[in-house]
Order: sequence, then C-alpha cells, then structure tokens
Amino acid sequence: MGVDFATEVNIAMWLLAQDERTIFVGQSLRYDGAAIYYSLEGVPMNKRVEFPVAENLQLGYCIGRSLIGKIPVCIFPRMDFLLHAMDQLVNHLDKLPTFGWRPKVILRTRVGQKQPLNAGPQHTQNHVEAFRRMLTTVKVVELREASQVVPLYKEALTHPGSWLLVENPHV
Repeated sequence: MGVDFATEVNIAMWLLAQDERTIFVGQSLRYDGAAIYYSLEGVPMNKRVEFPVAENLQLGYCIGRSLIGKIPVCIFPRMDFLLHAMDQLVNHLDKLPTFGWRPKVILRTRVGQKQPLNAGPQHTQNHVEAFRRMLTTVKVVELREASQVVPLYKEALTHPGSWLLVENPHV
C-alpha cells in the first residue's frame, strides 16, 4: 500500500506549523471552498492569513514578513496563478540575497490535474523548468512522489534561503 500524496502534504503543513516563525498565506486557507483548505488540517487558524486574489501583493507581503523574522508559507493553489506574482518572485525575492538581504519564503504550489477531470489549460501547466532558468537564489523543487513531500518541506524549513515547492503527483 503506497503513501497518499495528500496525506503527506497535510503532515508536512502540520510539521511546518510547529515552528513558531511560520505563517500560512493564501486564498481559501481560513474558509472552506477549495482543496487547499483541507491540506491545512491541524494548522491553527491563528497561523493562517487569508488573502484576496492578488498574487503579486500576496508574495510581496510574504517577502516583507520574511524580512522581519517570519517564515511565510506562501500558497498558490495552482502553478498557473503564481505567474501573476512573477515580478515579486523574479525581481525581488530571488534578487534580495544579492544585496545582502536574507528573505526566507516557502512557496507552495501545485500543477493541476488532467484526470479524471481536466481542469483546463489555465490550471494544469507545469512551469518548473522555466522557473529553474529564471531563478538564481530560490531553490525550485518538483514533488512527484508522496515519499518526497515531508522530507523536502522539512528541508525547506531548516535550510537557508527561499524555496519553491511544486506539488505534481499527476505525472
């Protein structure tokens, strides 16, 4: 019997929440209505910051919080939505270390599924390789196996720098 990907993600989020510095930022984190809500089971509500659909603003907020000692877990339900935050990701989060700043943001996103229901081309694109080419200080990791999830989220928490973790169990 294999390990369930969604269960491992939930365990990883719960483990991240144990660190007093972490906060979780995104849409549908405090209110039911999307699958992302269920992946935070056990994460206290006081660690969840509900954000409007304003991806660039969301990542900018997370960068700012990281500069005052928090470790934001910045959640974008689909990788396609992260494209709206490219200015903050490429020109700010990724470049601040070159100026001596040490932001630490854990970005969490997912490649949408095509089976059994295809979420459509605006919800299922995989941009991992493009992100790897653009980012020089943010570590980009694609999670394809359930067994990778907890160890790599733990590593993202304990190692310096910002990480982009892309959940893609559909490959």
